[in-house]
Amino acid sequence: MATLILPPIPPSPRDDAMQLYRAFKGFGCDTTAVINILAHRDAAQRAYLQHEYKATYSEELSKRLVSELSGKLETAVLLWLHDPAGRDAEIIRQSLIVDRSLVAATEVICSRTPSQLQHLKQLYHSKFGVYLEHEIKANTSGDLQKILLKYISTPRHEGPEVNREVAQKDAKVLFKAGEKKLGTDEKTFVQIFSERSSAHLAAVSSYYHDMYGHSLKKAVKNEASGNFGLALLTITECANNPAKYFAKVLYKAMKGMGTNDDTLIRVIVSRTEIDMQYIKAEYSKKYKKTLNDAVHSETSGNYRAFLLALLGPNH
Repeated sequence: MATLILPPIPPSPRDDAMQLYRAFKGFGCDTTAVINILAHRDAAQRAYLQHEYKATYSEELSKRLVSELSGKLETAVLLWLHDPAGRDAEIIRQSLIVDRSLVAATEVICSRTPSQLQHLKQLYHSKFGVYLEHEIKANTSGDLQKILLKYISTPRHEGPEVNREVAQKDAKVLFKAGEKKLGTDEKTFVQIFSERSSAHLAAVSSYYHDMYGHSLKKAVKNEASGNFGLALLTITECANNPAKYFAKVLYKAMKGMGTNDDTLIRVIVSRTEIDMQYIKAEYSKKYKKTLNDAVHSETSGNYRAFLLALLGPNH
């Protein structure tokens, strides 16, 4: 469920390109016009528009936006121009090679479906001329490297079917590999978390709770830390309820003093065309405040206007 509000009659890419060109001309940039166009176009429309802009004005729209916009607005708009897989590729590359914090790469990889990851890997290679597997190998280590490599290369079932016996057995195996023993058998966690479908892991979670009186999530928190822990948590929480997971990521990004704008931008921009309605619903339910209100109070100016335009109406 996306939140993207599109015009009732789709404007032609040529019209859009002209409007943008006009917004850039003259002194300063008509940022409101830029936001009004770009925040209300889906991935296909954004692709046609960029193509048309280049054909008509012989320059890349993204390059022009870099010189017209600045700061957080520029970051958000440039990320939004991409289609989902291209955007994921950019975020992962930035995380692995530039920031080297690995949080964004871990979150993106571990929250995507097998078909999204397939597409992402192909796009990554055609975009950067290097295999995503190689980039992960070169820029990560230890258990994080193991889980990321296995997670992107293991074909997983995407349907709702679950073998109850296997799920129950997995819950026992994870208990033995983690809470029951001194230290943690990370290999078992990597194997089960990377090979099982989302529906299956959700069932494992539920059996775990039934058998041991607390959640698999809690067990993961006790057994694994750092980015490896983040990878396991992301996988298990997204198996259960991705919208709830992202609502929490957004809440944490805005909680306390200051705001983690990179996270705010990454999540809002990359979930707008996927499940933002659900994220908004989970956010209101859990934090007794709408996501729009939270974003409104943590941001300002054109940057705020752009994010709120992507979020759609404040329910």
